[in-house]
Formats: sequence, structure tokens, C-alpha cells
Amino acid sequence: MGQIQNIYLQLLENFPAELRPVISIGLAILLIYSAFKVVKKDFIYIIALVILLPASKPILLSVWQGMANLVEFLLHTK
Repeated sequence: MGQIQNIYLQLLENFPAELRPVISIGLAILLIYSAFKVVKKDFIYIIALVILLPASKPILLSVWQGMANLVEFLLHTK
């Protein structure tokens, strides 16, 4: 996760300071939209995975926590 954050911060250095919050918010919205689109499309499979494979629940929670951390990082980057 640290490498992704460092790459993102290096990318932001190429833009003027006034555009950085707009880029961060836009990227966060795009990430949230993409996640909901995937969940909406494959919701039945995710439910079946959790029911049939109890060990997948911590994995899915970890993925969602990582996504939440990434969105939080994007929204707090200035």
C-alpha cells in the first residue's frame, strides 16, 4: 500500500497545487463507483463465496478495508 501511495504522490507532483484536490476527489469517486459496479454485477457470487467458503469472509473484509484506506488516503491528500 505504501508503494501505491508513493507513486500517487509522485504523480500529483506533476499537477499544479490547485488541481490536486480535484484529482484526488475524482479518483476516489471513480474508485467507489467501480467497486459498487463490481459488487452489483457479482453480488450473488460474493454471497455464495461467503456462504460456501467461510474462510473468504476475512479475505473480503481485508479487501474492503484496503479499498476504504485507499479512498481515505485519496480524500486526505492535498
